[in-house]
Parts: sequence; C-alpha cells; structure tokens
Amino acid sequence: MAQRRQVKGWPTWLRVVRAFVVRVACYGLALRVQLFAEARPAPTLPDAVLAVIPYVAWVDRYNYLLWLLAYVPLGLAFWWKDVERFIRYMETAGLIALARGACIWMTGLGPVNGHDVNAGMIVAQQNETFWKLLTLDFFSGDSPAHTYLTKDLFFSGHTATTFLLLLYVWPHRALRWPMLAAHVLVVASVFFSHLHYTIDVVGAYAITCCIFGLRELRTNVRPAVPG
Repeated sequence: MAQRRQVKGWPTWLRVVRAFVVRVACYGLALRVQLFAEARPAPTLPDAVLAVIPYVAWVDRYNYLLWLLAYVPLGLAFWWKDVERFIRYMETAGLIALARGACIWMTGLGPVNGHDVNAGMIVAQQNETFWKLLTLDFFSGDSPAHTYLTKDLFFSGHTATTFLLLLYVWPHRALRWPMLAAHVLVVASVFFSHLHYTIDVVGAYAITCCIFGLRELRTNVRPAVPG
C-alpha cells in the first residue's frame, strides 16, 4: 500500500480546506479578468468543425447542468477515495483557472453565435455579474442577460475541468471509466451547443496536459489501485 505523504503541522482536513480556498481564490481572480474581456468587443471567427455540427438548442440550455452532474458527484467520490491526490487535484485546478483567465485576456475571441451582447459592460454590471457567478446565483430566475458570459472561450473550461479530473482519477478503476464517459458527454455537449470554438477544446487538452505534467512530475507515480 502506497505511503501517504503528510505535511508536518497541517492535518489532512486543514489541507483540504486550504485546497478549496486556493481553488475558489484562483477562480475568482480569473473571473475578474474574464469580465474585463467580456466587456471588450471582439469578432466572431469561422470554424470548419462547427460548420458541419448542428446546433441543438436543448443541449445548449442544459449543458451547464450536464457539466455539474458529470463533475460534482465523481469529484466528491474522488475526495472520499483518495484525499491526498484530491488535494493536489484541487490545487492544479486552481492553476488551470488562472491560466484560462490569462488566455481569455490575451485572445479576445468573439461569441461563437455572433451576438456580442456584453460588449461595453460597465463596471457596475461587471461587479454584479462577478458575485452572481461566484455564488452560483445566476441560476435565479431574475438574473440579467449580462450574467451569462459569452467570450470566456479560449480555452474551454468544460473540457479542461473534466479532463483534469479524469487524469487524476485514472489510477482508480472504479472512477476511471465513469469519468471518461462523463468527459466524453461534456465535450460532445460543448460541440452540439456551439458553446466553444474547436480550437478552444484542442487548447484545453494541450494546456491541461502541460500543467498536469508539470505538477505531477515531482510526485511518485502511483500504481493503479483495485476498485
């Protein structure tokens, strides 16, 4: 049985709390940058793959719910099964959130559907949107249109988050295949909802692999565990 690494002076529960704090803080910082990009006008680009994939309205409507169902239960199961690896996963996810915020700030891609409804968002709207997205209050029925980001594109968060979780749960056979199936469904929903350009999905795989590799190079490779 693999020896679990412990950090002197930091009990496991406190390191889990720290990992969640890091994840939320990185997401919040990236979100601020994304809102700056959201207010910036940007052109819509041609996409050869989306041109042949039909847009499905109900997939577009429920793709975020699908992401939650694919991501949260398996993430919680991973936490229960391998808390040490889960802590590293949460910290890596925070780094990917920061990388995504930086990429969105640099790229300036316009909405896939061509409707740049958030161009020129004022600071008050950005602040309102920030707290709604940070607290998941955007699910409320009276959420304004500008709550929904349209230019948080490169790279795909749906793809990156589920792929990163897949990489981390891979040693656990009981979680590996359900997570792989969930990831495939989420990526399919991204295409059928025309949520991202194809390059956003390709970029998500490339950047996630790089950050995961750099984070995990310093750790011992653990063998696959039964169950």
